[in-house]
Amino acid sequence: MLAVPPVLPAIHHDLGLDEKSIGALTSLPVLMLAAAAVPGSLLVARAGPRRALIAGLLLVAAAGAARGVGPSAALLFGLTFLMGVGVAVSQPAFPSVVKDWFPARVGLATAVYANGLLVGEILPTALTQPLVLPLVRGSWEWSLAAWSLPVLVTAALIAWLVPHLSPDPDAPRARWWPDWRNPLTWRYGLIFACISALYWGTNAFIPDFLHQSRRPELVAPTLAALNAAQLPPSIAAMIWPRRLVGHRWPFLLGGAGMMAGLLGLVAMPGAWPVFWAAELGVVSGLVFVCVLALPPLLAAPADVARLSAAMFTLTYACAFLGPLAGGAAWDATGAPFTAFAPGFLGGLLMIWLALGLRLPTSARAVSQADRGQRPLS
Repeated sequence: MLAVPPVLPAIHHDLGLDEKSIGALTSLPVLMLAAAAVPGSLLVARAGPRRALIAGLLLVAAAGAARGVGPSAALLFGLTFLMGVGVAVSQPAFPSVVKDWFPARVGLATAVYANGLLVGEILPTALTQPLVLPLVRGSWEWSLAAWSLPVLVTAALIAWLVPHLSPDPDAPRARWWPDWRNPLTWRYGLIFACISALYWGTNAFIPDFLHQSRRPELVAPTLAALNAAQLPPSIAAMIWPRRLVGHRWPFLLGGAGMMAGLLGLVAMPGAWPVFWAAELGVVSGLVFVCVLALPPLLAAPADVARLSAAMFTLTYACAFLGPLAGGAAWDATGAPFTAFAPGFLGGLLMIWLALGLRLPTSARAVSQADRGQRPLS
């Protein structure tokens, strides 16, 4: 998915897309993560997390590789749509894997797979321009195909090395339809939505923003800083899960950091965008890990996938609308900095949501999960 931002200027030029289309292209897979999250929960409940992962990854690999065929805007958007469906089918499987395979180390296991997701975000943004594009003679179409190869290899490795585990016949039947009446589901999902809108919006608009401000040489290092800086918080969560996971303060810190980082990104001259992008990456990584750990910590095993699916649905629906609104604001005003306004408002919203978040059993939940017990919720 993040093989697109480094080649957005070329796609913009070749296909004649406006800023609203650029925002939609970057956030279209995110919309599919919202639309297909609940069907993904159903697939996990019926086929198991391993098979759901394999099916989703194969769809991601095939659709992602074919995005540059033509090249055609219609095919690019259509296949990006299918690729998003593949990711959405896979995502609810991860918290279920954490709960089923690592019940005594929920915080650690969540941080480990979050690190895997973050490394997958860092590699294409950091290596597309200096490594992949020269290998494919500057073709953005073939660069997208090249980044689908690791996805295909991963699906093959899971099928080959990870055995299918039959469900325990005495365990409760896994439920897949989310409990939309639970206010905590909405609160968790909207907190996640704020950070997702920030993350996808900055990846979408940093390249064109820096080109407009005559600093194109900063595109690659700024995107790399945004994505690489997410790793330290997830590593910290691996080392100190009880201090970071299951608490309210990371969300309060995250909202304040979002507003400060975006102001610095758009207002400061020279190479300062690289620094502020790194600050936004730290904030994004911290909130990302802390939210992902909540379903396996707070839900019974049969409910993890459906709680995760509900959170992903809310999260990615808002994450789609954020970049779209940012692109529309840029087109309407002609002012590049307005593209980042939704992320700034998201910081305010996250603070308000976190102030009303009550996790009185958070420390005890992490402690019980580390001992393999079911936490209170």
